[in-house]
Amino acid sequence: MSLSFDLFWSFRSPYSYLLLPRVVELVATHDVICNVRIVYPIAVRQADFFVKVDPLWAFYLMKDTYRTAEFLGVPYRWPSPDPVVMDPATRLYPAEQPYIHRLSMLGVAATEAGQGLAFIRAVSHTIWSGTVDHWHEGDHLAQAAARAGLDLASLDAAIAADPDHYRAAIETNQTAQRASGHYGVPLMAVDGEPFFGQDRFDQLVWRLKQKGLQAR
Repeated sequence: MSLSFDLFWSFRSPYSYLLLPRVVELVATHDVICNVRIVYPIAVRQADFFVKVDPLWAFYLMKDTYRTAEFLGVPYRWPSPDPVVMDPATRLYPAEQPYIHRLSMLGVAATEAGQGLAFIRAVSHTIWSGTVDHWHEGDHLAQAAARAGLDLASLDAAIAADPDHYRAAIETNQTAQRASGHYGVPLMAVDGEPFFGQDRFDQLVWRLKQKGLQAR
């Protein structure tokens, strides 16, 4: 039986994006299953998070993500537009968001179609790599979905037919995320043991090898 791990993942997290090439390679080269579990970013789950956090948090985040991308050799640019829109006057994140809810539900729909990892890899590259401008316009997302073997219009239609199902799936993932031992992303979990952050990937692989991980 193949080993498996949960990947709690957000479309707004730069570290989630920076992790993905290694996860994709791991799954391609080893007998292991990645269970993609889409969650909302902390700014949606906790709208005042960035008001309360020390300003150095955001400063370090920007410096570290660009440095990490350079170290890993991953193309990276903060996306325009940001997948989560902030009110610049209050630094709060309003409940009405034009992008993140659709993206998150699309991630769930792709996962249910059996292409979750391929979809989040393709879409996050479109959003975060800096290779396209205005990722939300034109056919950028449709092309990303096609690279994952999916049809964007079909995914959108499934969501429109039963949006409550996809919202509930995200809520279920967020409950499971906390039950795994952390609230942040990217979070990987194996048999209830959490590995938080892209810099814990090597420890995840180490643990999987202890559990019998085999190359394909």
